[in-house]
Parts: sequence; structure tokens; C-alpha cells
Amino acid sequence: MLDRLDPGMWEIRMRDSRQSERVCLEDGRRLIQLRHPNLTCRQFVVEDEPGSVTIHYVCPGQGSGRTRLRFETPRLVQVESAGVASRLPFDFAAEARRVGDCGKS
Repeated sequence: MLDRLDPGMWEIRMRDSRQSERVCLEDGRRLIQLRHPNLTCRQFVVEDEPGSVTIHYVCPGQGSGRTRLRFETPRLVQVESAGVASRLPFDFAAEARRVGDCGKS
């Protein structure tokens, strides 16, 4: 499912706030560890269906998480993630939408 997403600049908008961030994606794998970016973590596929994937990951000494990505289109994905980062719990739902090419808005 993650290979079906279009590469480029994506906006991650949290559902319960106006907070958003932009990330450059080569593929959808970056969406798995939004609270643990650039860390090498062990990932375990919990569920893999045509329209969604759930992955549990562990980042030794840095925390862990469980992320569910639900595919809507190659440019739109729903994200649900929960876990622990920097010894603090996190739990969020967000919408990820492709907004352009990397390096551009």
C-alpha cells in the first residue's frame, strides 16, 4: 500500500488542532514514524490489507509506536498513531495530503 503513494511534499494536518507540518516523501514509509523521524527502528507489520496497513515499531532507547495508515487516494492518507517518544506518550489522528513537489509549496 505504501508504494501506491505519490512522492513529493506532503502536509500532515492533525485532526484535533490547526497544527500541521510538511514533509518530503520519497514513499509512504516516512509516515510510519512521524514522532520518531530519522531513527532506525525495528518495524513489524501487524495488519496489511489493500486499503490500510498497521505497523508496530520499536526504536531502542528512544520509544516505540503503532501506526495505522488508511489509503484513500495516491495523494491522500489517514494516519492514526500512538506510542512513546522522548519518554512521553503520544496519540494522534491526522490527514496526510500531497501538496506539491519537494522544494516547492
